[in-house]
Amino acid sequence: MNMPPAAPDRRRGPLAGALFAAYETLAMLLGLGMLAAICLAWLPVTLPLSLLPHNPGRRLGRLAIMGSFRFYLWFLGVFCYCRFDLDDLDSLRRDAPLIIVANHPSLLDAVILLSRFPNMVCVMKAALAGNILFGAGARLARYICNDVPLQVILRAREELRDGGQLLLFPEGTRTTEFPVNPCSGSAGLISARTGVPIQALLIEFSTPYLGKAWPLFRRPSLPLRVRVRVGRRFAPPKDVPVFTRELEAYFRDELSAALGPAAECRGERVGGEPVADPLP
Repeated sequence: MNMPPAAPDRRRGPLAGALFAAYETLAMLLGLGMLAAICLAWLPVTLPLSLLPHNPGRRLGRLAIMGSFRFYLWFLGVFCYCRFDLDDLDSLRRDAPLIIVANHPSLLDAVILLSRFPNMVCVMKAALAGNILFGAGARLARYICNDVPLQVILRAREELRDGGQLLLFPEGTRTTEFPVNPCSGSAGLISARTGVPIQALLIEFSTPYLGKAWPLFRRPSLPLRVRVRVGRRFAPPKDVPVFTRELEAYFRDELSAALGPAAECRGERVGGEPVADPLP
């Protein structure tokens, strides 16, 4: 898909604009390189730790992921001109068991959320379990692969009974039909089977950086601002299909309200995704 370059800042002169574009490229390389370095550094440590009993290994793995990703976001803030507004999430750390669902605009979404919760278990794509960067840490933290639906439900029920917080992206993949893709019924089904409520989180990016239509090595448009809002908490549903439609409508309404005015004002789009800046 052909995409136009990021909109230039007309307040800068040609030289300043070129220098800032070079900085954006450098920030991209620093950010991706640091994430790879953190994951690779953790790889040899996870191998012996995988011999630990289930509960201590799981606990240590999740704490290590939270700490590593929190450091990574600090690095992005200091060196890569990224701004993260995540304070709302701290109010949820003690709420467990809890099913947490969020929209999925970027590859950074799981990194952002896992950086704030010490006992969060992520339902992830099965292919990531064998990924050299993420697989070993995910296995140590006992994350749940999504390849066998029945196993997802059983593992999720076990984690919630142990007082965990379950992270699901009900879109199943990064957003392509903004503001939200059609949602699956997995969250509602798990909630109905376990009696655990569902907490919605709303992730907002100033640009669709690392979204589905954003190539990995395309430079960002800085500053990158990210805000995560704590949304509505839903009681366990009695009718899963009805609830799934309600959840999708909720995400659509909330995200459209946040994005709409800025998108209309600037009228810019990248690969079908709005390149607006809805964040203050």
